[in-house]
This record gives sequence, C-alpha cells and structure tokens, in this order.
Amino acid sequence: IKALNEMDEDPKIGAIVVTGSEKAFAAGADIKEMQNRDFASNYKENFLEWWSNITLVRKPIIAAVNGYALGGGCEVAMMCDIIYAGEKAKFGQPEITIGTIPGAGGTQRLTRAIGKSRSMEMNLTGTPIGAAEAASYGLVSKVSLLKLW
Repeated sequence: IKALNEMDEDPKIGAIVVTGSEKAFAAGADIKEMQNRDFASNYKENFLEWWSNITLVRKPIIAAVNGYALGGGCEVAMMCDIIYAGEKAKFGQPEITIGTIPGAGGTQRLTRAIGKSRSMEMNLTGTPIGAAEAASYGLVSKVSLLKLW
C-alpha cells in the first residue's frame, strides 16, 4: 500500500501496473496465520481492512495477471481498475473448500463484476475459471497471448 500511495503522489506517474510472477499474481491471505483467528478478534482488529486501501488510489491501477489469482489474489485484482490476463491466468475464490468465505470483499466485487449466478457458482464451489472464461464473463478486459510482465 505504501508503494501505491507513493506512486499516486508522483506527478511523473500516470497509471500503475500491479503484477506478480508467471506462476501467481498474488497468493492472497496466509491461511496458516488465519486458521486460529476467531471472528471477534478479526472484527475488533479490522484484520483485513487495509486491503481496501487499494481502492483509494486515484490513479488508474491495472492488474496484469499471469498464473493464479485465487482468494485474496483475485480480490486484489478486482480492486484494480482494469484487469488484463495472460492466457494461462486462473481466477477463483476457493475459500469455501477450507470452510471459510472471501474476507476482503470478494463476494461483493465478484457479483458486481460477473453477475449473481456466476459469482454464486464460483464462491460456492471454489472452482476457478480460466482467462478466456473470465473475459467472457466480463471479469477481465483482455486476454493476451504474450507474457504480461
């Protein structure tokens, strides 16, 4: 967040590109860190609130997604203004498979991006979708055959 804020204040920067590696865009939350936390502590400490600060950046943020964008990684991509995907990108909210739900607004953002039925299917099955399907749903703007990083 600090780097995004610095780029937001830099008059020489007109837009920001956020990317990861060829294997994964972003890993999301550390499940081992979260496994022993309870709802009351998460709520009191506003555990994941800082993630939404991405949406406060005034300059356009482009997510260049290669590989996996699952869970929190998918949520971060959806916080960006535009999502471009490499042909091997995968998007999903697999939290249901470990008995929890997306914690950084993923259920709401996904529903706004692709509609209720498709969002419910992804959130309730945990099954990821590929780049082409994500583009057909409207989740990503374009799929590139070239590496995006």
